[in-house]
Amino acid sequence: MYIVTGGAGFIGSNLVHELNREGITDILVVDNLADARKSLNLHGARFVDYMDKHEFRRALAAGSLGLPRVEAILHQGACSNTLVDDGVYMMENNFTYSKEVLRYAIAMDAPLVYASTAAVYGLSGPGRFSPTLANERPLNVYGFSKLVFDHYVRRLFERGAVPVTVVGLRYFNVYGPREQHKGRMASVIHHFSKQMRESGKVRLFAGSGGYADGEQRRDFVYVRDLCRLNLFFAGIGLPAAEQKTYHAIVNAGSGSSRTFNEVARALMAVHGEVPVEYIPFPQDLDARYQHFTEADLHALRQTGCDYRFTPLEEGVRETFEVLATS
Repeated sequence: MYIVTGGAGFIGSNLVHELNREGITDILVVDNLADARKSLNLHGARFVDYMDKHEFRRALAAGSLGLPRVEAILHQGACSNTLVDDGVYMMENNFTYSKEVLRYAIAMDAPLVYASTAAVYGLSGPGRFSPTLANERPLNVYGFSKLVFDHYVRRLFERGAVPVTVVGLRYFNVYGPREQHKGRMASVIHHFSKQMRESGKVRLFAGSGGYADGEQRRDFVYVRDLCRLNLFFAGIGLPAAEQKTYHAIVNAGSGSSRTFNEVARALMAVHGEVPVEYIPFPQDLDARYQHFTEADLHALRQTGCDYRFTPLEEGVRETFEVLATS
């Protein structure tokens, strides 16, 4: 059995579809469908069981999940809304829940790949996105909750207390199909596309943070690339002789920052030309807005992973090809 927590969400549902592409259907999907729109992300997906997150956590606590064998756990379940200020709720969902999943992975001798985030880096500038303590300065409780779990895992690594693969992937600015339910938390690719369809133009921020109009830069990473990284570290689809035990917390981004102007041009190549309107940057965001992100991939490459990330233009095109057929 393969377990995907957050399996009806954006990244989680794409993982389920990616497992299906590998011929894997023996999947337990764990999620909270209070937002029923997420169920649409699993249309066409094949899996054998579903559990509500709260039921799953109760079963973990009671030792009653009853699975004889777990091949891998891909832990995407978390509160990812960066606007949530309830620290108790955020720590319970992102830190305590992750510790429970980690303990279960160790007990079942199963690889665990979990979602961390580039939000741990806060307002770091160019050259400050390597996964080191000096660069980790989250701006909100979401980033803090993820960083605290990364620290917890690091301590276990140092003590030699992790006998199985455990890898934290620090996701950068993810985009792709199946994010429509995310609302304000959806990627700019999603929001810009909606603007193009509804208003016939696209709105970018005017100059801010030392960058000219629309020239703020982000590391945009295609969701399928993140799925392939999850499968790689979990050893899924690899011959037994090539499977290894990994202990790492690494960046999961393309390694190349791109401007918002470039994003707009990539979308126009799909949707057609539209005017660009530059709007004033909201001053209340100035101290908590990442004007620049770019994954340092040195630690990722040190693990032996040489995965080639999808260029922005190719990922944008594929996103809308998938949406057109789903």
